[in-house]
Amino acid sequence: MHRRTALSVSAALLAAAPLLSACSGETRPGTAAVVGGERITTSALQAQVSDVRTAQNRSEQAATLIANTPQLERTKLGKMIQLRVLERAAEDAGISVTTKEIEDARKAQEGDKGAAALEQLALQARVPLAPGQIDEDLRFRLLLDKLSERYGEEKIIEPLTKASEALHIEVNPRYGAWDAKQVGLGPADTAWITQRTRPEQEPAGA
Repeated sequence: MHRRTALSVSAALLAAAPLLSACSGETRPGTAAVVGGERITTSALQAQVSDVRTAQNRSEQAATLIANTPQLERTKLGKMIQLRVLERAAEDAGISVTTKEIEDARKAQEGDKGAAALEQLALQARVPLAPGQIDEDLRFRLLLDKLSERYGEEKIIEPLTKASEALHIEVNPRYGAWDAKQVGLGPADTAWITQRTRPEQEPAGA
């Protein structure tokens, strides 16, 4: 899981999405994004954010961790959408990740330091993880690695862009806009593939 892919995120903004709007032109209440016709609700997004903030507040570095993640809601939404893009690309390629693979990956991540150390380091990632979010992140990384192996480091952007476009992703304008070609949210979403920070590594600003 050490591969890095040359993928940068564009600063271009896309138009606001019609599925997020009611007839009056106002944003549909309770919708953070629509991916493949399915809503990501603001309550689901806020639950992920709340779990991270709770974990951060338990840390001895709480003030620093919170100060370093002012855009947590937005970055969490970006990661939630990207997972769905990976899932679509993996489905198109006939790729899957098993529960055992996730369990094995978690054991490897924990190593001799144990779960507590992994959980603390996971809070230091660019998109910080609450303890209950680590397994989903490992699934994300395993899917990405398998897709990288299938298509190659330099060409993985092609199936990801295809999957992104097929899902017709629409984002509530309060969070930014989705760039299907760069597979990223808004102008400030840094490279989610080139900077795949692992919990046991030093944060890479990604």
